[in-house]
Amino acid sequence: MDNVFINKDTFKGAYILSLSHLFNKKIENATLYEKYATLAALVNKQLRTNYELTNEYVVKHNMKKTIYFSMEFLMGRLITSNLMNAGYAQVVKEAFDDFGFDLNEIEHAESDAGLGNGGLGRLAACFLDSAASLSLPLYGNSIRYKKGFFVQRFENDQQKEYPDAWLNKPFYWEERKEDEAIQIPYFGYVKDIKLIDPVWVKAVPYDVKVVGADNNVVTHLRLWSTEKSEWQTYQDNEYLEMVDKISESLYPDDSTEQGKVLRLQQQYLFSAAGIKSAILEHKKLGRDVRDLHKFYTFQVNDTHPTLIIPELMRILMDEENLGYDEAWNIVTQSVAYTNHTILAEALEKWNIKIFRSLLPRIYEIIQEMNRRFKIVLEENQVPVEKVYQMQLIGANNVRMANICIYASFSVNGVAALHTEILKNIELNDFYNLYPDKFNNKTNGITHRRWLIHINPELTSLINNLIGTEWQKDLSLIKKLVAFKDDQKVLDQVKAMKLSKKRQLIQKIYEDTNVRLDENAIFDIQIKRLHEYKRQLLNALNIIHTYLRLKKDPVFKKNFHPQNFIFGAKAAPSYIMAKGIIELINKMSKVINNDVETNHLLKVVFVENYNVTYAEYLFPAADLSEQISTASKEASGTGNMKFMLNGAITIGTMDGANVEIVAEAGIENAVIFGMSAEEVTRRYKENGYKPRKIYDEDVRLQEIFEFIRNLTPNKTHFDFILQNLLTSDYFFVMADFASYVEAQENANKLYQDQKSWWKMSLMNIANAGFFSSDRTIQQYNDDIWHLDYIKL
Repeated sequence: MDNVFINKDTFKGAYILSLSHLFNKKIENATLYEKYATLAALVNKQLRTNYELTNEYVVKHNMKKTIYFSMEFLMGRLITSNLMNAGYAQVVKEAFDDFGFDLNEIEHAESDAGLGNGGLGRLAACFLDSAASLSLPLYGNSIRYKKGFFVQRFENDQQKEYPDAWLNKPFYWEERKEDEAIQIPYFGYVKDIKLIDPVWVKAVPYDVKVVGADNNVVTHLRLWSTEKSEWQTYQDNEYLEMVDKISESLYPDDSTEQGKVLRLQQQYLFSAAGIKSAILEHKKLGRDVRDLHKFYTFQVNDTHPTLIIPELMRILMDEENLGYDEAWNIVTQSVAYTNHTILAEALEKWNIKIFRSLLPRIYEIIQEMNRRFKIVLEENQVPVEKVYQMQLIGANNVRMANICIYASFSVNGVAALHTEILKNIELNDFYNLYPDKFNNKTNGITHRRWLIHINPELTSLINNLIGTEWQKDLSLIKKLVAFKDDQKVLDQVKAMKLSKKRQLIQKIYEDTNVRLDENAIFDIQIKRLHEYKRQLLNALNIIHTYLRLKKDPVFKKNFHPQNFIFGAKAAPSYIMAKGIIELINKMSKVINNDVETNHLLKVVFVENYNVTYAEYLFPAADLSEQISTASKEASGTGNMKFMLNGAITIGTMDGANVEIVAEAGIENAVIFGMSAEEVTRRYKENGYKPRKIYDEDVRLQEIFEFIRNLTPNKTHFDFILQNLLTSDYFFVMADFASYVEAQENANKLYQDQKSWWKMSLMNIANAGFFSSDRTIQQYNDDIWHLDYIKL
């Protein structure tokens, strides 16, 4: 097919024709959605050529692939990255200027694909982009959720969840592959390794194209959708409802047994279907199943896809008739595991009763793996009490992380500090047994979306200063260091930031009716709402600042106006997190409506934070809130997006903050709080007394009093306050004084404008290390060993 994007006039002709063909409309009568749909259909059709060429190349050269299994892929709007990476954006913009269309407005007609929730999904999306842009044969594997995480609305200041039915409109980037459907069995019972009377569900793949930047490589993300199976003889309403539920929504509520079964069904679905389709492809290409590990690496992103391990064993033994040892040899050379959590309580475990009932044959295989692993532990003289902690099956649960570590040839953390904590504390027993498996791969972000797309103002500033080569290799951005004392350049950085603030001010005003001050410090905390991320610490300081502005004229006179902006969703059943959202919303109303101080202090919690909202927030930030309890955040990637767009980190030495400070210099960040070592020591000593801190700090007493007066019922927020006074597991009270001081320092720093914009430029200039291209290159060099697609 000829390239309709070859120049402006060819594209305009094709666009007019396509609009007429799809919607029977002329340019002047088309709705915004019809304009978008026509563009998406044309782009997707054009990409098919490169997609087919990529596939042909991979097959012809008998290339090894990596299949990246992840429960989430938070892709954002694909029209944006596809136009940019394919190199069509300029032609389309010029044509649309002729038509009198605004390309930005048309791009916004696409819904965010509801395939993820937070950092895990956004990272996976960056990895797909980077791998395709580096010309590597890496393919994503997940579930085609009919509904996204949820749409968040605030009602009476509380989070309410509504279905995110993002697939109600056609998703132009996907292609249904009915002929590659896989039959998935649940329940039943095992007799002589055969599964008898299972309930069959059909998994149908939809492939979504992933476009490499300027290299014609197009790979895919495979999403599995559930449908009724023709193998299932008895199909009543209960069966049809079950089938529908499996691919209905991301992270269904698992507070009930039914919810737990559903989550396990989801995990088995995309694990088993992904593995089976790889084996079918491998055999179709005439290759021996014994060579599977030479042609595939299965990367397990967090523990959700753990079941690929016993499922691969099952297929190799039960269907391919290999012995256990031979099958195990293949599995342990083809599976690699990425750990994303330090919180021991967050390491996934499944109740044996639920597991055995849903997946009887898989459970048998894990039992046998466990039996053999215990022999390995005994042979290595692991003490008895540690054997119990390490085995794959506990007294009443199946331990997913333990299975991953035992079966994988590589176990990686996602930031230098995180990996050290895994090796020395959380997974130390496994590290002692398998030191060679453990390695670090610090996370990264794709600068194509998180700078070039969302911040054209900064992009053109960098291009003017150092040329455009950095767009291909982000490490070259370091050349900006040469301008750190150039006042003219620093003024341009400030002007860029002001223009991004104005765009955000407009969006927030339209959404919330709150008008922010463009001259204020924009202090932003956007991430999932979780106690360890400590949005609550941020809130306590804001209240303290407000109360101080009310009664301390000297402080008020010297205080630079500050806007505090939050964006976060809380899991629907996470009561504490939802309470913190309500608290921030309630306090913001008091603060924003106080005429004595609201010219100096405003607080906004944006509703339904998602990738599209993030694209406004990251470039507008002056201060990047990265205030998790040290040792709790595995890495973070929001911290990198802020840094790349010139925000200064105010944070603890946690996750990738440690490396951000190492790259940019501690003088270009505002660091506070306990270190990871101190936090670990205090847990061990078990002598933490938050009540004592409260009793000795009058500021905290005043804050608590303010919170109690936010609602007519003074005990409304007592569950939050009591938690702080009694357990305070994440050391909010312990770090409070240090954080208040850090915030005061940041406010003073901003008032020295020359120093501030120099710090900002130094953050941008030193963000090159945090490119996901670098991360993926390291995964490939150390773990996958894939060859490059050369088109």
